[in-house]
Amino acid sequence: MSGHSKWATTKHKKAVIDAKRGKLFAKMIKNIEVAARTGGADVSGNPTLFDAIQKAKKSSVPNKNIDSAVKRGAGLEAGGADYETIMYEGYGPNGVAVLIECLTDNRNRAASDVRVAMTRNGGSMADPGSVSYLFNRKGVVIVPKGELSEDDVLGAVLDAGAEEVNDLGDTFEVLSEATDMVAVRTALQDAGIDYDSAEANFVPTMQVELDEEGARKIFKLIDALEDSDDVQNVFANFDVSDEVMEKVDA
Repeated sequence: MSGHSKWATTKHKKAVIDAKRGKLFAKMIKNIEVAARTGGADVSGNPTLFDAIQKAKKSSVPNKNIDSAVKRGAGLEAGGADYETIMYEGYGPNGVAVLIECLTDNRNRAASDVRVAMTRNGGSMADPGSVSYLFNRKGVVIVPKGELSEDDVLGAVLDAGAEEVNDLGDTFEVLSEATDMVAVRTALQDAGIDYDSAEANFVPTMQVELDEEGARKIFKLIDALEDSDDVQNVFANFDVSDEVMEKVDA
């Protein structure tokens, strides 16, 4: 999963400092609002909310925005929207499978945004179920490297249900069953190990290896999809080697 994860990590870093910062913030705020609506405002009893807040803080979302989102979601402050999660499936260039997770208060707008982004960037929509079987829902915890070794991380999380630890360059990625993610994250905290984010993501079971041209096309498609305010996450089953990644970055 190296190329894909490394690309996602690099992109996340860039997103925090570039012009899309406002968009990234808005999506994190939406996540917090929905988590508070679903599980209440008390973070000690709502791990999804805890993780949504943690991720937002790591990305420098102002505390007052976070607090307001929690209050709106929990119904303690007016102005919360009624968001629903919708998954769309499709294929990108080179037959790459794409899962698009939307969080929206307007189903028609979300569907239109996704369809336009796909068709304008070499993609096509697919029927429900035709792509999702290529992914498993997994807990994904991202740990900044610092002075840590892979063994340090593995030792902390092995008994908590972690399945593997991947070295992504500046960070480690800890994969587990989605149901074990909170236990894994808690084990890291207990071991005094800081983490950047913990969320349940769709991880591909098989991958399409891309060359430079293929990588550029899929990145362009994903950027177009993520440009929609309704699109919360995009998952795709491509892999890009470090050499290709360097060319694309250049």
